[in-house]
Amino acid sequence: MAKRVLTVDDSASIRQMVAFALKSAGYEVTEAPDGNAGLSQAKTQQFDLVLTDQNMPGMDGLTLIRNLRALPQYASTPILMLTTEAGDSMKQQGRAVGATGWLVKPFDPQKLLEVTRKVLG
Repeated sequence: MAKRVLTVDDSASIRQMVAFALKSAGYEVTEAPDGNAGLSQAKTQQFDLVLTDQNMPGMDGLTLIRNLRALPQYASTPILMLTTEAGDSMKQQGRAVGATGWLVKPFDPQKLLEVTRKVLG
């Protein structure tokens, strides 16, 4: 069975690029346009990996991660930040709320696939 990935980003073009890269590698991808929609999706279905942007309207990525980590079914699910934010303090905040890893936009689709395979085992 294909691993299920939730990608959360307010940029439709980024969601499309992520989905294309992951689907071409055999992953099942669900897209959400912001943190609130992503959290709703995560509550109704189980994902093997969550990829989230940081800067989104409504609910940012750190808040989304904090909310996901509070759900028992996402306590140990890999969650990757895919964002333009590259500062050390932002990365520390990400680790503090439970981010598994960090990818900086613009991203290399090959690097995305490598990291995805690594965190999914």
